[in-house]
Amino acid sequence: MTPLQIHLVRTTFASIAPSAQNVAALFYARLFEIEPTLRPLFRGDLTEQGRKLMQMLGAAVAGLDRVRELAPRLRELGRRHHEYGVRDVHYETVAVALLWTLEQGLGERFTAEVRDAWTKAYHLVAEAMKAGASVRAAA
Repeated sequence: MTPLQIHLVRTTFASIAPSAQNVAALFYARLFEIEPTLRPLFRGDLTEQGRKLMQMLGAAVAGLDRVRELAPRLRELGRRHHEYGVRDVHYETVAVALLWTLEQGLGERFTAEVRDAWTKAYHLVAEAMKAGASVRAAA
């Protein structure tokens, strides 16, 4: 990612972070609307799950310029998600729900440039998580 893309992701995340609980609720509503079969993978409290989602996003956003340091944590997260039943195909559905959520939260600030930056950031995260899941699956 370029420094500008990292900046765009960080500044837009900072603008939605104060509404983290609402953002997470919107994300999960959209995710389950797109793919209702994912709902059973989330057995716990969705409010708590949303808090974890926003924490993870915050850590990923903060670490975009230190991907090597962030990667082991993401691989571990991917391993755990694999154990919960998450498969590679689900990451694309999550991307669609995340980008839609960001668009809703940012409104006109969700420009093509911002969308591109978030798409790249998400794919960095998703690829590291899938790598962790594939190690687990091969074991």
